[in-house]
Amino acid sequence: EVQLVDSGGGLVQAGGSLRLSCAASGFTFDDYAITWFRQAPGKEREGVSCISSSGGSTYYADSVKGRVTISRDNAKNTAYLQMNSLKPEDTFIYYCAAGRAVVPGTCPVEYDYWGQGTQVTVSS
Repeated sequence: EVQLVDSGGGLVQAGGSLRLSCAASGFTFDDYAITWFRQAPGKEREGVSCISSSGGSTYYADSVKGRVTISRDNAKNTAYLQMNSLKPEDTFIYYCAAGRAVVPGTCPVEYDYWGQGTQVTVSS
């Protein structure tokens, strides 16, 4: 069974940190790029960061650049999103997704697998 399991969300004060995890099973993890998205109820989904299948290339949205680090451990079939200096406007449900990049080293356009989401709430 294919699974992507997001975890690590929670309630944190502004300025705090969280590390989100995305654990994969049931497919060849290191064939896929991983992207973290975030979404508020009724709002459009936003791509936060992506990492290539090898981990050699990363991308960050301007809204999180300098505060967030994406990484992956292919031996553990897990990707991570380290978030520091959190702000109330970072309050969203965060999802990871796995897809194959059309051009190696870029973010996928389409995604095959999605996590269930993990809630991040930042209080002021």
